[in-house]
Parts: sequence; structure tokens; C-alpha cells
Amino acid sequence: MSSRNRGFSLVELLVVVVLVTCAYVFMYGPSSSWGQSQRKAQCAQNLQQIHAALTLYAAEHEGAYPALPGTTTSEPLLSQLVPLYTTDTAVFVCPGSSHSALPGAQPFAEKRCSYAYVMGLKKGSAPDAPLASDGQDGDTSKVTGKPLFSVSGKAPGNNHRGSGGNLLFVDGHVESWEALAARDFVLPAGAVLLNPKP
Repeated sequence: MSSRNRGFSLVELLVVVVLVTCAYVFMYGPSSSWGQSQRKAQCAQNLQQIHAALTLYAAEHEGAYPALPGTTTSEPLLSQLVPLYTTDTAVFVCPGSSHSALPGAQPFAEKRCSYAYVMGLKKGSAPDAPLASDGQDGDTSKVTGKPLFSVSGKAPGNNHRGSGGNLLFVDGHVESWEALAARDFVLPAGAVLLNPKP
């Protein structure tokens, strides 16, 4: 047997590496539906952990969730949860987004998170009132069939690149919605939707 037939050639090895890389990108890449559904599931878990921190905050503030008059983005409000109610700042960054990691166990009001927050609610608000979500397309109530999240995959509201996002409600349940609102998304009276920094 010649030495030429005893193993992979460099070209064969490179072909295998390219094929494995392509398979990985198709399965887990930013535009793959399977990879995106996995990121949405992790995002839903992040929102549930944020809900747990918000619940602890409300228990110590007469049932009120964080509020700061004059605030225009969600970061200063969600940052109030760290480090007293959670030290895990990774939950404030959606795995479907390209946002940078936040410093661990430190308030992040000057940084950028991934989630929108509805300011002006109390723990006793209607259980189906929206409390937080992936960043949204706009900051107003939405009607059925209109964009809630980015349809094109471009900002704003593109944490999941055009494949919708997650909504957290006051009662703690999370729903995954497509980019267009599945039903009316109504902000309660006196509530303000604050998106994360662009």
C-alpha cells in the first residue's frame, strides 16, 4: 500500500471542515428557524427571571413596579433591579439580539439592554396587561395585524430578526408572538411603553 492512500489529504480535510461549518450555520445561524426558536425559548426564560425580580421589587415598594418620571428608555428602570433583586445581568440581554453583554451584578442604566418595559403598572394590574417584552416596533398600543416587532428584521424591534418576539404579562406568563400582533396589544391607562436604547 502506498503512503498516498493511508489518510485524508489536506483537500479532503478542508472539504469536511467546510461541510460541517455550513451545516452548523444552517442549523444554528441567525437566520435559521430552528436556531431562532431556541433563542426565543431562552429569551422567554430571561423574561420570566426578570418577572421574578420585578415581583420582589414590587413587594418592597407597595406593589409598584419601577418608575422614574421623565425616563425615555427601559434601561434606567430595569437597572433598578440590580443588584438587590437579581445579580444576573445576562437575563437583560436577549440571546436573539446582537447586544453586548452587561457587566455582572452592576446597574446598567448607561448601557444597552434588549427588553422593553411598561412603566406605570402595579402588581394588582390586570393579569393580562403587558409588563415587558423584546424591544418593539414603536412605543404605542398595537392593533391586530399591525407590526408589534420588526417585520423586515431591521431595527427597531428586531431582537429575533423579523421572526417576532416574546411578551411578558403582569401575571408572569410569557407568550411568543409573530412580528404582527396576534391580537390587540393595549397599554393600560397611565402606562408608558419604554423601548431599550436604539
